Amino acid sequence: MKKSLLAVAAMTAFAGAAQAQSSVTVYGILDVGYVGSTYKGTAGSVNAASEGNGANPGSVTTNGVSNSIGQSAESTSRLGFKGSEDMGGGLSAIFTVEVGLSPNQNTQLAWNRQTFAGLNKKGLGTVTIGNQYTPIFDVQSITDAAGNNNLVGNAVYSASLQSTSGTFNGGLGAWNGAANGAVANTAGATGSVNAGLTAESAAYVTRASNALKIQSDRIGGVAGQLYYSQSNSSSTQYGLNYAGSSATAPNVGGGVANNTVIGGNLDYVWQKLQVVAAYQAFRSYDPSAGNAGLALIASGATIAGGTPSTIGLNALDNQTYAAATYDFGILKAYLQWGNRKVTSIQDASWTSSRTAQQIGVKGNLTPTITAYATAGMGNSALFGQSLGKQNFRTFQIGSDYYLSKRTNLYVAYGAYNQSSNGNTASGAYTTNTGASQVATSGANYALGLRHTF
Repeated sequence: MKKSLLAVAAMTAFAGAAQAQSSVTVYGILDVGYVGSTYKGTAGSVNAASEGNGANPGSVTTNGVSNSIGQSAESTSRLGFKGSEDMGGGLSAIFTVEVGLSPNQNTQLAWNRQTFAGLNKKGLGTVTIGNQYTPIFDVQSITDAAGNNNLVGNAVYSASLQSTSGTFNGGLGAWNGAANGAVANTAGATGSVNAGLTAESAAYVTRASNALKIQSDRIGGVAGQLYYSQSNSSSTQYGLNYAGSSATAPNVGGGVANNTVIGGNLDYVWQKLQVVAAYQAFRSYDPSAGNAGLALIASGATIAGGTPSTIGLNALDNQTYAAATYDFGILKAYLQWGNRKVTSIQDASWTSSRTAQQIGVKGNLTPTITAYATAGMGNSALFGQSLGKQNFRTFQIGSDYYLSKRTNLYVAYGAYNQSSNGNTASGAYTTNTGASQVATSGANYALGLRHTF
């Protein structure tokens, strides 16, 4: 009897210990408030009549103003679960499930921000697989004075592009450089002829699915990451062409559609100095997609059987980031640089590039009030149609008042402007912007409440 009682007690103690070795944490952010925006865009005349669809949009002028009770201006609202299981010897299993939330919607919307599982070895690092942040995002998000908010006016960050299911979906986002409406509560630049990657086009891809991430612990001040994503498929197609358009692609067969991502980063900390660098490359290849539509990218026009997004199915997308921060005590200084270049696999003369640099400061005005300011500049260009280079300027200012450790009020303002001289291109399927000025500008302003849990 005593032995039975001892056995039961031992099993109960073991079960309690096993339970104590596993943990799950629920966390999240709810960000709500007032958000306003303005947008103004002008462009020269666009001659699309020769592009096979008979359209001639003509001169474009777009103006917009938006004011509303909004959400997620400072931080994207989210709900997450993360946990770990201690398996002994410094080894543990880990997981994260995180979805984005839209607190102001009548019907709650949620989308996958992160979902991955993996192993952690104390003193070495982690290995995880799933939908995960990219190497650039992991180091850029900790070296941005504005904290990667969702307002316009950040030269090196916007969250509008994502690689889904292992494929690069950056066709329109990367090649049609109109200031997009994916940035929170900004008016879209529909019909704009801004070529290349503009101030408000995504500076880099923030996350990818089907990803393997190897992250080291910090050793001697240095932490590093390796990243790989892959999604391949094989199919057969016969006689594919772009019927209905005078632009005809050759008949192409099937083959292996290959979508891969490779990348890595380094993060070095020495006393009050932090220096980071990251690189990631997206390669998306679909042999069934023809070369037609390349000349339509600048105008965003469509043709029967295909759209400019087909370029996103056959592209190399190289993204690079470097930054440094230094904490002076009273304030922290930030210096950032980023470059993105997309090249057509089918025709290397077609490239879209974007380069930007940004400085920032952030500090405590009082024990409960912080403030920041950033200023950036850069340029973008689309080659293959001899379109002019676009120059842009950005800035943001903002402040947080912390009511408690987890709740703060914030006010923020961000703006950008962009201009270039359009050039005349000749030949079939080209866009003629004439010699007129192409320009856009926009601003966001927000006042809100953010609660983290």
